[in-house]
Amino acid sequence: MNKMLNVALGERSYPIHIGVGVMAQDDLILPHIRQKKVVVVTNTTVAPLYLDRLQSTLKKGGISVLPVILPDGEQFKTWETLNLVFDAMLGARCERGTTLIALGGGVIGDMGGFAAACYQRGMPFIQVPTTLLSQVDSSVGGKTAINHPLGKNMIGAFYQPKLVITDLSTLDTLPDRELKAGLAEVIKYGLIRDPEFFLWLEDNIDKLLERDKSALSYAVHRSCANKAEVVAADEKESGERALLNLGHTFGHAIETGMGYGEWLHGEAIAAGTLIAAELSCRLGWLDAEAVTQIEKIFLRAGLPVYGPQLGAGKYLDLMSHDKKVQDGRLRLVLLRGVGEAVVAEQATVEQITAAIEARCT
Repeated sequence: MNKMLNVALGERSYPIHIGVGVMAQDDLILPHIRQKKVVVVTNTTVAPLYLDRLQSTLKKGGISVLPVILPDGEQFKTWETLNLVFDAMLGARCERGTTLIALGGGVIGDMGGFAAACYQRGMPFIQVPTTLLSQVDSSVGGKTAINHPLGKNMIGAFYQPKLVITDLSTLDTLPDRELKAGLAEVIKYGLIRDPEFFLWLEDNIDKLLERDKSALSYAVHRSCANKAEVVAADEKESGERALLNLGHTFGHAIETGMGYGEWLHGEAIAAGTLIAAELSCRLGWLDAEAVTQIEKIFLRAGLPVYGPQLGAGKYLDLMSHDKKVQDGRLRLVLLRGVGEAVVAEQATVEQITAAIEARCT
C-alpha cells in the first residue's frame, strides 16, 4: 500500500510518495512538471535499470526526456562531473522552467539538486531515489552539494525538491553492501529521537536485510517522517536539524581520509556513530551497556563498528573543515541515551582523541 508524507515548508512544502511501483504512476509526477521537456540526471548503473521505466511514465504526459548519464561513484561528485549536466542543459537550450529529475542514489540526488539550484539561478527538480540511503535520508530536506578534496559536501546549497517519488521496487536490484549502508541512516533516526523505532529495528533488522517489503515500507516511512518533522522545524540547520548529523563528523573524515568511494557513506556513518557513542560514554552521558547495545545493532546490520586507523591527528585535521565548526569550535552530535541526541562543544581534544583511538583499528 502506498504512503504519502508532506514536508511542511509553507509555500515550498512538498509530498513524499512511498510505495512499490510509484515511479509508474503518472498521476503523481505529471502535475508537478511545467513544460513538455525534462532533464533526467542519472548514472551508468541506474540508467539501464530504471531510465526506461521513468521515461515511459513521462511519455504518458507527452513529455520528452533529455537523459544525462553520469559516471557512478562518490569519487565523481565533483565540479567536473557537475559541468557535464550544465553542458547538456545549455546544449539543449533548457529553460528556467524546465524540470530536472534526479534518478539515482545519494550522489545523483545531491548533484542533480545542486545543478538545479545553480542553473539559471534555480529550476524545479524532483527526487526519485533508488537506494535505501537516499530514500530514507538524502532525498528529503533539500541538502544539495558536491565534494571537495578537503571535505565532503562542502560546496552546495539548501534547495528543496518539488516532489519525492520513493519506489521501493528499486531496492530489489540494490547490492547487499548498499542496502546495509542505507541501514546506518535508518538506525540513526532511532538513536537521535525515536527510541521506539530503535526497539522496532532491534526486532526487525533481519527482515530488512531479507528485503521484506512490509518491513522496508515501515522503515522508510518512519525514517522520512522523522526527517520531515526535523526539516520543517529547522530547514537550514540552525538548531535541531544538526542532530541528523550523528556520526557524520567522524564519518565524513573517514570518507575524505580514505578517498571518496573507498568506504560507502553509510559504512563511514556506522563507524562514526560508534566513535560518537564512545565519546559520549567517556563524557559520562552514555553507559557502557548502551554503547554495546548500539554496537550490536550495527553489527547485525553488517556494518563496521571501528573506523580505519588514519591517526587521531588526521581525523582532527579533517574534522576541522566540517560544516559544524562554528566560531572555530568543533560542535559534535553526541548521545545522552538511546533516542536522545545533543549538539555539544564540551569535549576536549584529549577526550576526542581518546575516543578515536579506542574505536579505530
